[in-house]
Amino acid sequence: MTTNAQEFARARGAMPGGVNSPVRAFGSVHETPRFFVAASGAYVTDVEGREYVDLVGSWGPAILGHAHPAVVKAVQDAAAHGLGFGASTPGETELAELIASRVVRDGAAHPVERVRLVSTGTEATMTAIRVARGATGRDLVVKFAGHYHGHSDGLLAEAGSGVATLALPGSAGVPAPIAAQTLVIPYNDLDAVREVFAARGAEIAAVIVEAAPANMGIVPPAHGFNAALADIAHANGALLILDEVLTGFRVGPAGWYGIDPVPFAPDLITFGKVVGGGLPLAALGGSAALMELLAPLGPVYQAGTLSGNPLAVAAGRATLDHLDAAAYARLDAASTTIADAAASALSEAGVTHVVQRSGNLFSIQFAETAPHDYDTVKAQEAFRYPPFFRSMLEQGVSLPPSVFEAWFVSAAHDDAAVARIVDALPAAARAAAAGAPD
Repeated sequence: MTTNAQEFARARGAMPGGVNSPVRAFGSVHETPRFFVAASGAYVTDVEGREYVDLVGSWGPAILGHAHPAVVKAVQDAAAHGLGFGASTPGETELAELIASRVVRDGAAHPVERVRLVSTGTEATMTAIRVARGATGRDLVVKFAGHYHGHSDGLLAEAGSGVATLALPGSAGVPAPIAAQTLVIPYNDLDAVREVFAARGAEIAAVIVEAAPANMGIVPPAHGFNAALADIAHANGALLILDEVLTGFRVGPAGWYGIDPVPFAPDLITFGKVVGGGLPLAALGGSAALMELLAPLGPVYQAGTLSGNPLAVAAGRATLDHLDAAAYARLDAASTTIADAAASALSEAGVTHVVQRSGNLFSIQFAETAPHDYDTVKAQEAFRYPPFFRSMLEQGVSLPPSVFEAWFVSAAHDDAAVARIVDALPAAARAAAAGAPD
């Protein structure tokens, strides 16, 4: 039998850092990454044969639980007819129709009239920005510090020295002129939004925002923030791109768009994770007028050999078909129980913290007051998370290996799975209390 340490050593000899996505290296939690070989329901199993209750859920797609029978069967049935054709299939249309039909608010507002399927969330947001630029004839994009929209060059940007300052590259290999097409401003700060539009409004094609941010931990939008964004953008001839790659179809049947306390009108919405049911698939949608700017009807080019792959489409359709009211009720109840138990355990151990929530997504922030933007997120006592994480892992609970990630509960987290998590929390809280800065 191999071990996780042996697998990691082997992986480092074949892949940069031993991983194909950086967070998998477990660097921020100072632990050997686990190499999983099986998953079912709320559980994952590593190469050493150890089972864990999973709160990563493939970073969101396993919303029904791992290897849900209906999703597996749908993929198997699709595979039996061919892995891909390089041509259109009826399943693509059915999934696009299903996405459009679910994104509705108050029985009336339908912001998605056309859908383009792609393979990753990065592709979806990159394409949405291209459409916005094509629609407006403008170049600049506004994004918020701490929001992640994939790893395309223009979105790996860091804030400049002032609100209206063009951004700096956030990664080696990103040309400064590309990063300079992005304006990075503080989140939940409408004055900053107004200031950047006052200074550069005639050049701004779009504002892109996570519907309810989940890539710096959970930091909910201030009441009415998304609606105000839409109003400001539209008043200046720009578009609002709503990134629902994480929240879409997870926090509710219509994503965050459907549950935001204040109705608003996004122009383009991007989807990922849940919409592919665990296989590589993402999407963007919007009005017919905007979406039909895409080739072959319009001048905005986008293509993908594997876009709308029949196996991924089948997984996405089966997942959405089984996300009914009962599934959301189970998901919400389990999430609430776990989040409340985490807060209770940390309080009992005397650990300063807040648990931030957006629907059934939540995360722990080791701070006295709820962070509202990236600067306040970074100011927390993040050193408390690695010992907390390691304690949970030792007790058979797999958490996201970073304090800056959301916890993903599934509809398969039954009473037994939830109890295992709850039972592990007091020891983890005591470990966090004993943590110290490096």
